[in-house]
Amino acid sequence: MKEHEKCETEEVQQRVRSTRRAVAEGLEEILLQPFQVLDHGFVRVIDYMGDDSAVVQAARVSYGRGTKQVSEDRGLIRYLMRHNHTTPFEMASIKLHIKLPIFVARQWIRHRTASVNEYSARYSILDSEFYVPSESDVAGQSTTNRQGRSEALKAEDTKQVLSMLRSDAENNYEHYQWMLNSPDSPTFNPERQGLARELARINLTLNTYTQWYWKIDLHNLLHFLRLRADPHAQHEIREYAEAILGLLKLWVPFTYEAFIDYKMGAVTLSRTSASVIKRLLAGEQVSFETSGLSAREWRELVEEFGIRQQSRG
Repeated sequence: MKEHEKCETEEVQQRVRSTRRAVAEGLEEILLQPFQVLDHGFVRVIDYMGDDSAVVQAARVSYGRGTKQVSEDRGLIRYLMRHNHTTPFEMASIKLHIKLPIFVARQWIRHRTASVNEYSARYSILDSEFYVPSESDVAGQSTTNRQGRSEALKAEDTKQVLSMLRSDAENNYEHYQWMLNSPDSPTFNPERQGLARELARINLTLNTYTQWYWKIDLHNLLHFLRLRADPHAQHEIREYAEAILGLLKLWVPFTYEAFIDYKMGAVTLSRTSASVIKRLLAGEQVSFETSGLSAREWRELVEEFGIRQQSRG
């Protein structure tokens, strides 16, 4: 975080206010506090509206807290989550300040259900901060998943990859500074006119960090987390999703619990897959050939439930 952002955080945290709004005590304790993600990134809560009680209130269309037992509120939220009644979860929202590499931002923006305002490189100069993965995260292309990784590269290849990522980012940023020719640049030349910022930025690498404010309602946040905190998601965006999951637990603990139980920890079966499970429970021997599933569906079902495959004799 920049120095003025730290000062802003400290100033807000020292203020004491009274309010009639629903307050999530867990979030109040960490409001504006940055939580580091990757090497230079972070996530912090700027503001929020509502908590678990907002979900319950919307479902009951009633006012006031304390009219029902806490256990009943928890039970209602679990019912809503279990049966996919999503509208009540739209009644709470959160605004996050996120610092992330540009290539992660381009994945993230695919979720078109949030309000986003990104740091403008047409107006301001981007910092010289770049994401470089750790050695353990440098892996080869998967042969079974076109958008995934497989096993780690050889040690010498990994070092070469990391060296190239650093040097390319640093060299391009030096060229960025030269093209801008801003007074605080080490290559500033008062006799030369700087290039427009909107053009100079196009030379930066995708691992350059950007920032944005991201505001989203609880229902759509849960959809984002279900996809991006999944083990199949790219490692880098998954790190951000895991950080946000921690914030979710502080904000709406009942919703978090239900979400983990019924969405993150759940398995969705197709009609054919469910039929295979029923046949197995009935004692029938089912193989890939007799399952009616595609090879990928069969493999996923076997892995998820630990099904012992029958030999092809």
